[in-house]
Amino acid sequence: MASTRIRIGMVGGGPGAGIAKAHRMGMRLDNRYDLVAGAFSRSLKKSHQGAAELKIDPARVYEDYAQMAEKESTREEGIEAVVIVTPNDSHYPVASAFLEAGIHVICDKPMTGDLDEAERLHALAEARGLVFALTHNYSAYAMVREAAHLVREGALGELRIAMVEHASGWACAKVEDDASNKQAAWRLDPAQSGTTSLISDLGTHAHQLLRFVSGQEVTEVSAELSTCVPGRRVFDDAQIQVRLENGARGSLWVSMAATGHEHGLRFRLFGDKASLEWCQMDPHYLTLKYPDGRRETRVQGHDSQSDDQARLTRIGLGHPEGFIESFANLYSDIADVIERYRDTSQAACQARPLPNSRDGLLGVRFVKAVDASHNTQGQWVTIAL
Repeated sequence: MASTRIRIGMVGGGPGAGIAKAHRMGMRLDNRYDLVAGAFSRSLKKSHQGAAELKIDPARVYEDYAQMAEKESTREEGIEAVVIVTPNDSHYPVASAFLEAGIHVICDKPMTGDLDEAERLHALAEARGLVFALTHNYSAYAMVREAAHLVREGALGELRIAMVEHASGWACAKVEDDASNKQAAWRLDPAQSGTTSLISDLGTHAHQLLRFVSGQEVTEVSAELSTCVPGRRVFDDAQIQVRLENGARGSLWVSMAATGHEHGLRFRLFGDKASLEWCQMDPHYLTLKYPDGRRETRVQGHDSQSDDQARLTRIGLGHPEGFIESFANLYSDIADVIERYRDTSQAACQARPLPNSRDGLLGVRFVKAVDASHNTQGQWVTIAL
């Protein structure tokens, strides 16, 4: 592996931004990146404020993403990759600008809010041959990797039923009326995120996690969306039935109005030999159940499990790891691929299957299929693969 840290920039993530902190902590945990540039806010003053807090050279703070892409791509020792943590409606122009400038892209999900933009961005990423990683960090939990390994090894037998929940209660009240809640301001604004922001925000995680663990594509959806909180202008609860490519059936429950739920992400898969389940609030444990009543709990940190689980376990048996470590795991995998690109100019790496622009495109197709199904009273809608 290359010895020099990857020079990275960030668009978005200024003062008051939430998820950007997790990105920065994750990329720092293994000391493989240097955050050296950014356009952290639409306000240059706030951008400089954020850069000062991060100890970034003021000369590498930019008015906007376009200026940043232009300047950094021609600068000696310019950034090699950019992290995009802006509202959904800006992902396409920002990502496109950096790909065109020859800079690898690490983009928060969803890849875009518009299907045509997603198609064009995927085509551009493929044409440029650069690394494009989508930050679906949940698939980088060690025991999620273990679950995927078990499914592929045939531990469940033939998959019959798949159930995923991402049911949070963070917006069970009308939090968008609080002017100080920056996250609610854009996530619950249909002008910025669309009326199906729930599916873009949480549903895409559930969709990707189902695909990643099961190894099956979602081919059809039937959906009903609803708004639980009076006066809200976006949907805040979704009941989605799915069909998988092997004929299995499943369901996704996605909500931000599930009162009392803190985050509510879990999956359960049922085969003809066994079932398994995992919960993100208790991520060290993966439970398998068998027809004869036996129950097996796999615990993170045991060397007897898959290589991927062992590689992504940082401290060892009995020491809790969680959300930040999942980001660190993903960023470490991305670093492996970028370092390999330095030597080979190849963006694909079989040993590190990152969520990429194709995953992003399928996520946007899923969002649009859910919307189309809801608008036709739950009729089944096919997702192009």
